[in-house]
Amino acid sequence: MERSGPNGAVADVTLNRPDVHNAFNASLIDELRKAFAVLAREGPTQLRAVVLAGAGPTFCAGADIDWMRAAIQLDVEGNEQDAMAMADLLEAIDTCPVPVIARVHGGALGGGAGLCAVSDVVIAEAGAKFGFTETRLGILPAVISPFVVARIGETHARALFPGGRRFDAFRAHRIGLVHEVVEGIEALDVAVQAAVDDILASGPTAVRAAKAIVREVRGLGHGSAKWHTARVIARQRVSEEAQEGFRAFVEKRRPAWAPEPRD
Repeated sequence: MERSGPNGAVADVTLNRPDVHNAFNASLIDELRKAFAVLAREGPTQLRAVVLAGAGPTFCAGADIDWMRAAIQLDVEGNEQDAMAMADLLEAIDTCPVPVIARVHGGALGGGAGLCAVSDVVIAEAGAKFGFTETRLGILPAVISPFVVARIGETHARALFPGGRRFDAFRAHRIGLVHEVVEGIEALDVAVQAAVDDILASGPTAVRAAKAIVREVRGLGHGSAKWHTARVIARQRVSEEAQEGFRAFVEKRRPAWAPEPRD
């Protein structure tokens, strides 16, 4: 994990097992979960965005073969604990208080596609391949399913889960797993930086509240949602951040939280 942006407010989290295409094993899952747990404790001015990337030729190829081979030797209880560790990781990323931007290249298979499902903005290089490939190994995309179904919907999950077929970035874009597709690694980096710049141009607490409200209104009835959202915006409007934002707009200047525009 490295820091970039103004005052190090952007966390660059990189999966760093390039020799195995950043495949998951117990150690990587634990380290990644701990990294996001640490980030979640940082305040709005300390942490404003996270970029999730993969070292080497692939974003994340899913589960490590040696790790899966070891899992065969576990009993049901052991496998449940193993699966819960992955579920805890996905939840930690999903609930990260700031936007998580996934920089996807090469491939995002199995659990790698799950990482896309829990990221807020997914930008993929056009040559990237995706797939819920677990059934090809005689297992299934169970732990990632709540997040993937919420992202792409039941109809696409039913079409893609059973057969495990790989698909390209353009289909991933059509079904909502990916938000933007670009040609080439240089364009990928430019697009990721543009997404970061958008976040940095917005109020730090407003960004967090905007991400949180998407989760908060899930499942709420109309009446509950109406009152909850009214309370949220009322509190935000009287904040120092909102007052600065309104003043900056009227005075035609950058608000205090926004960095200088790039050349």
